[in-house]
Parts: sequence; structure tokens; C-alpha cells
Amino acid sequence: MSGSAAFAICSRSIWKNCGRPGACVTIDCLPDHRFGVSTHLFHQSRLTRDHLVHIAAHGFETVELFATRTHFDYHDTQAIERLGEWLADTQLELHSVHAPIVEGMVNGRWVGSYSNASGDERRRAAAIAETRAALQIAHRLRYRYLVTHLGMPTVEQVPPDDNQRDAARRSIEELAAMAAEVDVRVALEIIPNNLSAAGNLVRLIEEDLDGLDVGICLDYGHAQLMGDLGDAIETVSGHLWTTHVHDNAGRRDDHLVPYAGGIDWDAAMMGTQKIGYDGVLMLEVADTGNPVDVLQRSVKARERLEKTFVIF
Repeated sequence: MSGSAAFAICSRSIWKNCGRPGACVTIDCLPDHRFGVSTHLFHQSRLTRDHLVHIAAHGFETVELFATRTHFDYHDTQAIERLGEWLADTQLELHSVHAPIVEGMVNGRWVGSYSNASGDERRRAAAIAETRAALQIAHRLRYRYLVTHLGMPTVEQVPPDDNQRDAARRSIEELAAMAAEVDVRVALEIIPNNLSAAGNLVRLIEEDLDGLDVGICLDYGHAQLMGDLGDAIETVSGHLWTTHVHDNAGRRDDHLVPYAGGIDWDAAMMGTQKIGYDGVLMLEVADTGNPVDVLQRSVKARERLEKTFVIF
């Protein structure tokens, strides 16, 4: 077996015997990290079978579905059935669904935002209703996590009565109950607002949610924009269920391929490994004009990220 082939197998093997006294860290002790791609890459267009074919052809194993009706109509049972056929054809796993945050995307802009942290009860209820519809996908296609924003990112036009902590708490309680009915777990995403900094999410889970089965989606790019990424990784330890992996230059939420921005990925992956996370690393990268080119660059980034687990 060639060295590259051995690496490909070992890099996906279960982390065995690591942590035992005297055990050395070798290639056999690599964690079982799997890499996926969010359909965020194709968010501007209607999701097609070809999109999933491209993801699978570039060696990715799993996907996150971005639930926006202009991209994928999660209210349409026939669309869900087609998606199941596409997943079977491409042998991709549906790892997670991103809860709806907008009615649609037009020319890269949000149209009709949803917020589960709104002080306006009608607006909050509308967000919950759309998320309930996205959860219904699990009746036909099983997935593990519903990735959920709390409120709206501060870079958008946030109404004055939005991003309310009490409204967010009530929404999480409702969503966790709905998700449990279809064997899905709710992962709260780190996004740029006061509700969703790493420390605030941990306090919300530990102090306000009374033992609810709720975890965190560590969005590396968002955490970088909000301050110290290394601190965020340590802070979410014990609550980290899934991830969004993308880069930026520290000014805008660019959703760049890793290593195209300012994040120190060696340090970020070492920190991730230290807290014991060995789950999916989900690339949530943006289309910069040619999605196949983005996937090709994502493959190179994946190879570099894999090597960080050998080094450390």
C-alpha cells in the first residue's frame, strides 16, 4: 500500500489507544474526522442532483442542507423524496439541516428574514413554523442535527425588538421538543450577535435551559470575527456537536475556503483536537463565481486540515 493510500485510510480511522499513559501519537491515533460540504455553496440557485454529484466527486462524505425555499423547498414532499434519491445515488449522508433564516436569496441578499428571538410574537411564531417544516424532512430522510441561529446577525438590519434573550429561550424549548419527536438534536450556531457568542451560548445551555438536549455548532469563521477563536473553541468544550468551517480576513463574513483568510488553522485544529471533538468538519463556503473551482480548492484545504491531526 502506498503512503498516500495508507494516509487516506488512517486519517479516517477511529482514534484508538490515544491518551493512554505512554501511548505515542502516530498516524494510527488519528481521530475519525469526516469532511462535509454545506449546500450553502449553491445557495443562490435551486439545489440539483448535479450539485451533490460534484460534492461526492470531490471526496466529501456528508452534507448539510441549507433550508431556504428558493434553494430547496422543504415544504415540498416530492422535493424531499428527490433529495433522498440523489443522496442514495451519490452515497452522501445527510448530516444536518440548517434551519431557515430567510424566505429567499436574491442576488446574494436576504429576502424576508426569520428570527426566533423576536419580541414580536407573530414574527417569532413564523420562524418556529418554518423550522418545524424543516424538521419534517426527518420523517423521510434521517439527519442528526438541526443547526439553528438565535436571532439575527448584527450585520443585517435587525429590528429594535429583536435578539431578545427570553424570546430565544422560549423558542429553543419549543424547537428541542419538536426535534426530539423526529430524533433530531438542536445545535445552536455561533453567529455575530450578543445572544450567540460562545460564552453566552454555554451559559444559556447550562443555566437557562434546564437540562434540555441542546448543543453548539462551532462556526469557525463567525468566532474569528467575534474575537478570539482559540478561546471560543475552549469555551464550547463539552457542548460541541457539529461545525461550520470557513475563513475570512477578520472584517466580513466572507465564507472563504480555509487558508484563504486570516485564521490560523493549525492552531484551530489543535484546539479542536485538544477538547476531544472528532465529529464532522462541515465546510460552509461561498460560491465565488465557480462552485467547482471552490470545491477543488476545498479539497486542497481538506488535505491540509487532515495533516494538522498528524502533526499534533
